[in-house]
Amino acid sequence: MSTALRTPTHAPRTPVTVPDTRLSHLLFADTRLAPVWALLRIYVGWQWLTAGWHKATGGGWIGAEAGGAVSGFLKGALARTTGDHPDVTGGYAWFIEHVALPNAALFSHLVTFGELTVGVALILGLFTGAAAFLGGFLNANFLLAGTVSSNPVLFILATWLVLGWRVAGWLGLDRWVLPRVGVPRGQTS
Repeated sequence: MSTALRTPTHAPRTPVTVPDTRLSHLLFADTRLAPVWALLRIYVGWQWLTAGWHKATGGGWIGAEAGGAVSGFLKGALARTTGDHPDVTGGYAWFIEHVALPNAALFSHLVTFGELTVGVALILGLFTGAAAFLGGFLNANFLLAGTVSSNPVLFILATWLVLGWRVAGWLGLDRWVLPRVGVPRGQTS
C-alpha cells in the first residue's frame, strides 16, 4: 500500500468541509429557486392539511370516538402480514400489535394533529425542514403499514424539502424566524 494513501497515526484528524457542486448549490442553496420550492412546499403542505382536516372533522379520529378509525386501519394492516407476498413486515406488525393498537386513541390524535401541524408549517414555511421530516416520517409509517396511495410521492417530495430546507422556507416565515432561533443567515453569492 502506498504511504501517500495512509493517514499517519500520529497526526490529528482535521475535519474537511466538502464543497457543494454548482448543481447542488443551485438546487438547495440558491434563493433564485425559492419560488419553485415554495410551490412544492405549499402543495405538500396542502395535502397534509386537508388529510388532517378530514380526520379532525370526519369522526373516529379525535374526541370521544378517538381510536376507532385508526384501529380499523391498523387491523387492516395486520391482515396484510400473511400470504406469499405480505405488504407489512413482521417487525412492523409487532409494532402495530403491541404498541399502536393498544394505544389507538393516542396514535389517532398523534396522526391527526401531526398531519395538521405538518400542513400548516409547510404552508407557512415555518421550520420547513423539520415539518417535511415529520411528514416523511408519517408517510414512511403509512407505507410500512401497507398503504400506498399518495404516500410514495409525498415521501419523495418530503425528502426533497428536507434537502432544500434552506431555500424551501425562504419565501415563508423561515426567512425571519430561523435567524431568531440561531440558524445563521446565508451569504450572498
